[in-house]
Amino acid sequence: MAAKKSDLIPNMIETFKEFKETKNIDRTTLMSVLEHSFRSVIAKIFGSDENFDIIVNPDKGDLEIYRNRIVVNDGEVTDENKEISLSDAKKIEDDYEVGEEVSEEVNFEKFGRRNILTLRQTLASKILELEHDSLYNKYKDREGQVVSGEVYQMWKREVLVVDDEGNELILPKSEQIPADQYRKGETIRAVILKVDNENSNPKIILSRTSPIFLQRLLEAEVPEINDGLISIKGIARMPGERAKVAVESYDDRIDPVGACVGVKGSRVHGIVRELCNENIDVINYTSNIKLYIQRSLSPAHVSSINVNLEERKAEVYLKPEEVSLAIGRGGLNIKLASMLTGFTIDVFREIGEDEAEEDIYLDEFSDEIDQWVIDSIKRIGLDTAKAVLNADRDLLVEKADLEEDTVDDVLRILRAEFE
Repeated sequence: MAAKKSDLIPNMIETFKEFKETKNIDRTTLMSVLEHSFRSVIAKIFGSDENFDIIVNPDKGDLEIYRNRIVVNDGEVTDENKEISLSDAKKIEDDYEVGEEVSEEVNFEKFGRRNILTLRQTLASKILELEHDSLYNKYKDREGQVVSGEVYQMWKREVLVVDDEGNELILPKSEQIPADQYRKGETIRAVILKVDNENSNPKIILSRTSPIFLQRLLEAEVPEINDGLISIKGIARMPGERAKVAVESYDDRIDPVGACVGVKGSRVHGIVRELCNENIDVINYTSNIKLYIQRSLSPAHVSSINVNLEERKAEVYLKPEEVSLAIGRGGLNIKLASMLTGFTIDVFREIGEDEAEEDIYLDEFSDEIDQWVIDSIKRIGLDTAKAVLNADRDLLVEKADLEEDTVDDVLRILRAEFE
């Protein structure tokens, strides 16, 4: 049974109307795609689509196709697609004459079922392509912005989030704050980290661990940042645990740290909750490297600093009671300070003059400590017993790449020498 125009065309137009409403594709693009699809089928059937007019009205769900042919004398038709004999033209209207143009509507059912199916497949493919292009263009321009979405599905390696238009967004496990817990249907916020478009299949990747996410939250909470009076110069994060933010004011009357923290921490409280109680330290930025490193190690008070600009390394000396503050629990404070400043920071206890005089070179302990262990410690710049004892234990483990038990044995042997 032949396909009917009334069954096919409205279905296709309705498909485009629905697509336009849900995907925000402009009218011109819709009409162009629909016309192009029909013209490809017409060219396949008639050999050319040059003499066809296609009238599309997506709003009404209506489409008309007209073929234009020139009237020629009977027996002189050389191209039935572009020419029509006078006698056939008069069957349409009696007053046609040779040389005039006949515009005749083409019934869609004459296309044949196979061509109709091809047309449907072409349209479906083009709709999907437009949908992907629309999604990619929409989110590519929004990289670095915060978006809200509803948790739709949770897997081991990622969470599927759906925006208010039903678009799928991916929050990988690596971009989730460790303490994050999600429930289906709840609304979450994240920053658009990147938009991939492999094989014309857009993939929107979200992040809650990126420093940009914290930056956008601060911009939303602190009007002075949004107004350009305060600039965020750097952010270092250990997601869900602690973050350091360096800020600078372009107005001498504004205290950038105070403005960001707010009265009794009012401006950062909401951000801290959003980031699963991630503590946020705000410091004043300065171009003075030594002072910047000193501030980044807050709350510790630094006694002196030696900086190697070429190697981007800093040796920081502190009173014994300040060392643990500088390093922080699990080395968190010194790691964030290094991330924020871009310098490798080594922390040392200050040694008094009397202590320095009694010091002993490490090589003298070779009968009690394996030489390879001594060499490992010396490679990080510690040549004497007091230097090792005044260095932080965690620093010895990490920098010298030694086992904790080995470090403890070394410290025990060195302490015994001075007892």
